[in-house]
Amino acid sequence: MSKNDYNDSYPGDGPLISPSLLSADFTNLADALKLAEDAGAPWLHLDIMDGHFVPNLTYGPPLIAALRPHTDLVFDVHLMIENPDETLDWYLDAGADFITVHYESARDIKKMGESVHSRSKSFGVALKPDTPVSVLEDYLPCLDMVLIMSVYPGFSGQSFIDDTLLRLEELRKLCEATGTNPLIQVDGGINKDTAALVTARGARCLVAGNAFFKAANPAQALQEIAEAF
Repeated sequence: MSKNDYNDSYPGDGPLISPSLLSADFTNLADALKLAEDAGAPWLHLDIMDGHFVPNLTYGPPLIAALRPHTDLVFDVHLMIENPDETLDWYLDAGADFITVHYESARDIKKMGESVHSRSKSFGVALKPDTPVSVLEDYLPCLDMVLIMSVYPGFSGQSFIDDTLLRLEELRKLCEATGTNPLIQVDGGINKDTAALVTARGARCLVAGNAFFKAANPAQALQEIAEAF
């Protein structure tokens, strides 16, 4: 997938919603895949945590590889790990379609972007809530996506940080100034109310964890989030 393809050609007028597997029932992951598919979600967000970069431990390439044959959902892999430069190929080999690394742990963003694009996959960079958006200025031309964290990474179920809205406005201005058009993703505390706020400020891809998998009716919850666009 070449740079900006998802942003420029994704069908439909609403936001692109990526349910976060971290909030699913881990005893029934096959059911979680079907739940996302049946609800009409185009992506599945896979949070990789190593217990070092963030204070939690989730899963890794073997789980991604095990899930990959069972769905056509785009695998949106978010690496919250200390060594993305050394392990990038693990996730590509496992079946990731989109890989997002953290600015705070990446050593060579441009080299990683080239590596991902050489395999016809897509590449993004994530920022923690206290990392200035301006650090991305030199990297935007090689990014398919920018992930603005609206909570501190490491745990699901946190409340949305209001300063995210100002950061989205700053990112949009930076993209305009650099003539770039990456997909803008927001992760953390997303529901139908916060979805309306972030999409009004340029976000197109929304990660929904508890708001989707913990909902009484996940398909309805996804539709309510989509209608906020």
